[in-house]
Amino acid sequence: MVFISALEAARIFRRRVKVKLKGMPKYSGDADSICLQIIRDCYNKEKDYFMTSNGHFCEFYARDFGWCTEALLSLGYRQEVVNTLGYALSVYSKKKKIAQSISPQGWPFTFPNKYSPDALAFLIRGLKLANASELVFKYQDFLNKEIKRYYNVVIDNTNGLVRPDRYFSSIKDHAKRKSSCYDNVMTAMLARDLEGMHLDNPFKKWDHSFNLIDAFWTGEYFLDDLSGSKAVCGDANVIPFWAGVISDKVMLKRAMNSIRKEGLDKPFPLKYSSGKRNAQKLIWQSAFASSYERDSVWAHIGLMYIKAISQVDKGMAIAYLDQYRQLIEHHSNFIEVYNKNGKPFKSLFYHADDSMLWAANYLFLKRKILG
Repeated sequence: MVFISALEAARIFRRRVKVKLKGMPKYSGDADSICLQIIRDCYNKEKDYFMTSNGHFCEFYARDFGWCTEALLSLGYRQEVVNTLGYALSVYSKKKKIAQSISPQGWPFTFPNKYSPDALAFLIRGLKLANASELVFKYQDFLNKEIKRYYNVVIDNTNGLVRPDRYFSSIKDHAKRKSSCYDNVMTAMLARDLEGMHLDNPFKKWDHSFNLIDAFWTGEYFLDDLSGSKAVCGDANVIPFWAGVISDKVMLKRAMNSIRKEGLDKPFPLKYSSGKRNAQKLIWQSAFASSYERDSVWAHIGLMYIKAISQVDKGMAIAYLDQYRQLIEHHSNFIEVYNKNGKPFKSLFYHADDSMLWAANYLFLKRKILG
């Protein structure tokens, strides 16, 4: 794992130097055309799978692919989605465990080297959305073993919540969180998606939506984790609604209002946090990435936020979506992350990735919201 992490770090730093010297690649055309070209370039034709980007994340990430699966299927890429799931399961089953990522050399790994609950959750979601029953049947025994591993590693058997005595690799992979809301949403999503899949479902004995509300809902927003911090965080207040495990429109309106009051949608959606509070413990590697996971603006959670808010304020969703159109056309690319002032994020050792598969979500939302 240390060897793989070193290779990853070296590759990302080499690209940092390359971008400084040559700038980021540019695509021609309007936002729609740029996004379609990026989706094309993110498909690895040699190994038949979708990479997270055509930049330095030119590899498989279970969570990033999971964020895009519904969009890719809606846009007509079912065969490519099934191929990607098949590629990932082939690699994972040979190594006898699911990890978050597969390096360009074909080595599974997770950063940081902790269990990643959303890896299994998003693989199952992808299999369900793509109706890839042939893959479920082929890898049934392996998947059941991984479902059991998730349950044993992640779940507090007394209440069905994510264990608070350890931290996991998650959407904010630099953060050490105590039973994060995001990880609990992943459990709720996994429990729901396993229904009717002919796979084991040890999670079904709990009402996970009730657990989320009972443990995390303040009346105005979802807590980020169970550490005692009262900070309003973007992922905690978007993911429950984006994943469909919480559907109450009153709660949705209040969570969206809390996000806006905190200024997380400025200069455009969405920041993980405002930077006013800094209660989260971070792994030591975060020192090399400055404010990468503090008050930076993330495109992936931004588009999820737009999808969520479109359910209660279509006009606002349209305005946000147009901000992304302008960003895509201004940079002639789809950028991973921006600093708090809306410029592509960079530090001494890191530069925002480009050509992100997340571009599929922009096209999906445009069709869904604008028709």
